Amino acid sequence: MNRHFGFVVLEKPAGITSHDCVKQLRRIFETKRIGHAGTLDPSVTGVLPIAIGNATRLIPYLKPTKTYIGTIELGKRTNTDDLEGLIIEEKEIPQLNISLLNEFLDSFRGTIQQRPPNFSSVHIKGERAYKKARRGEAFELPSKNVNIQRLKLLNWDKSNGRLELYISCSSGTYIRSLARDLGIRIGCGAVLVNLRRIESSGFNEKQASNIKDIEANESAKINSIINPIIPLAHLSRVELTQEKDNQYWQTGRKLIIKKDTYLEANCIDEYDLKSSQNFVLVLDQKKEIIGIGEWEEKLTLKPKVVFNAKG
Repeated sequence: MNRHFGFVVLEKPAGITSHDCVKQLRRIFETKRIGHAGTLDPSVTGVLPIAIGNATRLIPYLKPTKTYIGTIELGKRTNTDDLEGLIIEEKEIPQLNISLLNEFLDSFRGTIQQRPPNFSSVHIKGERAYKKARRGEAFELPSKNVNIQRLKLLNWDKSNGRLELYISCSSGTYIRSLARDLGIRIGCGAVLVNLRRIESSGFNEKQASNIKDIEANESAKINSIINPIIPLAHLSRVELTQEKDNQYWQTGRKLIIKKDTYLEANCIDEYDLKSSQNFVLVLDQKKEIIGIGEWEEKLTLKPKVVFNAKG
């Protein structure tokens, strides 16, 4: 693998888009092959994983979970479901306490149906929804299943009608929609005030760097790249022991795997295990990643992603 292979975790500031971040890293790493693993709204801060080089092919195999800390304000509705938009309704907040708020939050724990905000990047017949919303067009996006694994009330500020939440959820979950729907459930409306992503796709905020630090010098740039094996630790793995197996793999042939070369993933989260149990990280004799395989049948592995393919 060349040195520009892996993931960079950005500490995204407020006020710029995820695409802006990708554009800056394309300039820094002098490559067009860069992509983010889950967009963040311009106002949202925190963890933004970005794949460099061929690691873009590994994005679909990252952990499909995100974790946020956000603040929601009751008593308001806006056209964007956050404080960035126009206020379209204000209502008095009912008498609430932590016990009652948790009862309302129970409705959003687990697998739920969620409708994305109209001001979102969801495609409608080839056009982003937010473009239609900006033109004032009337439409409603279809709901989809999302999974909110953990939803914890961290703080309730009764004087300001604001609650702080810890949210661990599946990819594709909109926290603005959670705020909107919580407000509907309570009956007074609600909007997202601020949001920070602290974990995403197997990365956390302790691994994050800001762009200025990354571009400070060549050493900082190289050191910012995280080996893909680290975020793919939720996958089981196969370590090839013979050079001929490498050659078979590089030419796209299926492999019969010996049990002593197969290592089961140590999945902490049942959701991670369920979502990744059929895919396998394939390593060579140097314990370097050479691809992703998929079980076709017991101990038979077929290639899904092959690096340095031949023939």
